[in-house]
Amino acid sequence: MNYIELYGVKQNNLKNIDVKIPIGEFTCVCGPSGSGKSSLAFETLYAEGQRRYIESMSIYVRQFLDKAPKPDLSNVENIPPAIAIDQTNKVKTSRSTVGTVTELLDYIRVCLLKVGESFCPTHNVKIESKDPSEATKVAMDKLEDKRAYVLVPILSDRSHIISKGTRKHFVGILNTLGYTNGFYKGKIVSLQENLDIKDDED
Repeated sequence: MNYIELYGVKQNNLKNIDVKIPIGEFTCVCGPSGSGKSSLAFETLYAEGQRRYIESMSIYVRQFLDKAPKPDLSNVENIPPAIAIDQTNKVKTSRSTVGTVTELLDYIRVCLLKVGESFCPTHNVKIESKDPSEATKVAMDKLEDKRAYVLVPILSDRSHIISKGTRKHFVGILNTLGYTNGFYKGKIVSLQENLDIKDDED
């Protein structure tokens, strides 16, 4: 197991202590008031992790970042970049998380957008971005010598596009506009032959 190793920590009231903290584990720092918990967690671990992370950046970037002061210790090994959330209540809503409070969620979204791969949950086919001409070519290649339908969903009654009691009238309008077929209850139906759809049907 890898550890964050701190040697000779003398930050504030810490008395030249050595600490090994496992990486990837949940670790609690306990003790009475004034024993140095915050000095170890915030002013040593967080400060050194942040300082080393910032030092790995270019001089140009560093001038825009606030760097914590170097903690008082002899040596530190295997310390990763750190995030600190103190006891002040910065939670704005009940849905706030570590990701939203630290704004990491925004960077994770961008990362997943750029490097992630999406798949259709029904057909397990990779979802790719294509312009209309590319999408048309793919469809024509895969559906060669087959009949295909381009379907446009019509929203439910709640959208007020089709209010209750007007379904039959709406089918008549589609028919006069030149639409001959529809996808209804899992199958293709002829609008010209199905003008008797009941108004109370879904």
